[in-house]
Amino acid sequence: MPARDAIAAVTDAFTEHRPPGAPETGDGPLGWDGYGASRERAAARTGEAESVVYGTGRVGGLDCVLVAFEFGFLGGSLGRRSGDRLEAAYTLAAERRLPLVSLVATGGSRMQEGMIALIQLQRVAGASARLRAAGLPQIAVLRDPATGGGWATLGAGADVVLALPGAQIGFAGSRVRPAAADPFAYTAEGQSAAGQVDAVVAPDELGRTLGRWLAALTVTGPARPAPVPDALSATGLPETGWDAVERARAAGRPRAGAYLDAYFDDRLELRGDRCGGVDPGMLCGVGLRAGQPVAYAAQCGTATLPAGYRTAARVIRLADRLGLPVLTLIDTPGAANDAEAERTGAGAAIAEVFGAVASARVPVTSLVIGEGGSGGALALAAPGNTHVTADSYFSVIAPELAAAILKRGPQDVRATAGQLRLRPQDLVELGVARSVVGAAPGP
Repeated sequence: MPARDAIAAVTDAFTEHRPPGAPETGDGPLGWDGYGASRERAAARTGEAESVVYGTGRVGGLDCVLVAFEFGFLGGSLGRRSGDRLEAAYTLAAERRLPLVSLVATGGSRMQEGMIALIQLQRVAGASARLRAAGLPQIAVLRDPATGGGWATLGAGADVVLALPGAQIGFAGSRVRPAAADPFAYTAEGQSAAGQVDAVVAPDELGRTLGRWLAALTVTGPARPAPVPDALSATGLPETGWDAVERARAAGRPRAGAYLDAYFDDRLELRGDRCGGVDPGMLCGVGLRAGQPVAYAAQCGTATLPAGYRTAARVIRLADRLGLPVLTLIDTPGAANDAEAERTGAGAAIAEVFGAVASARVPVTSLVIGEGGSGGALALAAPGNTHVTADSYFSVIAPELAAAILKRGPQDVRATAGQLRLRPQDLVELGVARSVVGAAPGP
């Protein structure tokens, strides 16, 4: 799809901006024989003077700066004049305080300009970093193909990465990757499975999805704390510690997905840790509640993988940069502790979340909705703003493991649970939690 058709497919209106600097002339910075003629043919075929078109537009009724690659112009490749346009687009977004949406379709850097083409990636990276520092979001849509430096800067460097079905995506293009390489790894679906793409979106849904993301990332004032979710089960407070454990482990207890569905009017997923990992037991993203955006990270009751912690840290840092409040839902027996978890950096990943929560300048609200197992749960808990449901518990470690550490037998597990003071009401009395949410009258 040509660049202007791609823009028209997602926008309500678009105003093109003209790039700074003179057009490329002759055979370019390397004097590459025939380069000028190639550009002339590309211009005649596409109607474009370069491989990048940019300007301001409206998507879903919201203003943004748009960048679109014209693949028909020398494979959408990057040269110094396309670098001018990209840098100008980022500057325009910063000046107007607008999000940047990139519609990427490129084969990489332009061979005929050699290193002059390659160093455009530094310009793009610098412009992206300045926009990031200004607290403005960047959304990339990966068309076919999105390879080389375009993928490694505008694409993978965006806050939200969407892709069209079947798009070829990867740092290595089809002509330079190993012959034995798995072709699925270089597709939109393969990159999504590896946590590098947040969503694969059908073309006829792309405009609506972009509009939803722009609404979710648009901040209109100082971040206010996310309201504490209502409890989804009405139950009295547990009598004993072991009662609390059994309630939290009950198969029919409401889980994170149900809480998020009840809390948000609309929510969008941020998928993967950008290191090749996805944890289905950690739901992360941004949602709208009464028109206000809230970022979320929610455990689903399973042992949390390193990829889950890294994804949560990624979302909390994004929220902090954009000024979004954060909601965390805590429900895990603990961090995954098998050999694979250790090899993939469990300790470092948990430390990332502790650090992201500790350094967040935006308010973080936490609710324990089930099991609160040790440091793997505490990493997501907001100091001073953690609440608990009546069918939850929070403990330094699971009662069974505590008994084992203390060299007690299985018959002592229930008593150990009581000694740990892990019931919801105990947590409030100890000052660990601020309130028990939605507890029905009971013992």
